[in-house]
Amino acid sequence: MKTAQVIMATGANAAALAVKSARVDVIPGYPITPQTSIMEAVAGMVESGDLHARFIPVEGEHSVLAAAVAASAAGARVFTATSANGLLYMHEVLHMASGGRLPVVLCNVNRGIFAPWTLWADHQDSFAQRDTGWIQYHCSSNQEVFNTILQAFRVAEQINIPIMVNFDGFSISHCLMPLTIPAQEDIDRFLPPHQPEWRLDPAHPSSFSNVTMAAEYAPFRQMLSDDIMAAVPLVKQAAQEYRDCTGMWDGDTIETYRLEDAEVVALAVNSMAAELKLSVDILRGQGIKAGLLRPRLYIPFPADDIIQALPKNAQVMVLDRNYNFGHPGGILAAELKSILFGRRNDVTVKNRVMGIGGIDLTRRFMAAEIRAMIDEQNGVL
Repeated sequence: MKTAQVIMATGANAAALAVKSARVDVIPGYPITPQTSIMEAVAGMVESGDLHARFIPVEGEHSVLAAAVAASAAGARVFTATSANGLLYMHEVLHMASGGRLPVVLCNVNRGIFAPWTLWADHQDSFAQRDTGWIQYHCSSNQEVFNTILQAFRVAEQINIPIMVNFDGFSISHCLMPLTIPAQEDIDRFLPPHQPEWRLDPAHPSSFSNVTMAAEYAPFRQMLSDDIMAAVPLVKQAAQEYRDCTGMWDGDTIETYRLEDAEVVALAVNSMAAELKLSVDILRGQGIKAGLLRPRLYIPFPADDIIQALPKNAQVMVLDRNYNFGHPGGILAAELKSILFGRRNDVTVKNRVMGIGGIDLTRRFMAAEIRAMIDEQNGVL
């Protein structure tokens, strides 16, 4: 393990530096706040010669992902990024990438979606794409953004499924934090050059994504579903091997904090989960045995790891930054209840939707909300 470099960087710069470290071949891009800084940084690296890649500016996000699909099908290591309405515009091609089994890595900088317009973060954009066949990571720090992009390429290229790396707009994308960049030699050891099993090649003609009849179509969809579930051990393996190569660890599918003796467990993703560690400390100071469980992997949902990590008789307080329209509360709470059903009848679940459209979520605010949820759960008026 070689000497690492420590700098100050925003989350957007951390993403761009990870793209450089991954030695990506092709980057189609289009600007959208708050993702634009990633594409600006990557384009600058390509122009200066610091990144030997093809940057393709196009006319919109649908074309961004169409270009990414084409480049990946031709055998390139491909990266792109977007936010909010840009991700929604990609929706059709998201299905093409996953159904075509193309290992594209995409950063989505979380931002609320219209109408009305907002520039600030919540998680409706990425959670709205949960059924498109993409694996999804959710990051809580700039360092984790850097580390996860590299791990995402490793996993995507092993299983030939695209991966979305999500992190909050502004609170991560535009905030400076210390960033440790491992030596390129160590990164190359972890992520060797991409060697696709198949690619479009005029010298060896083949077809891609043709029309099928039901008898052929159904097995392809079942295979994608099965392989997404099979990604969990690959995520764990990539996290462990990344630690072996670089000494850095973010957790594999989940991260926990003060969970061992917890009676009350806060569950959330992204930057709000990082702030919740401080909320847990506040609650501990008030005599409440609180802990945190953060799903780092959302798709596939790490059911077994969550079930095993939750203490006996835990009161789980899910803080959702999204709406599960048509049902009360948020999407994470619904996912949690689904995996607990019939397996952990000792666990209770309460839910709050908060932080929509970028409303600030301070440690004191979230601690107070959790305290109120505990009172509700215990029948305290």
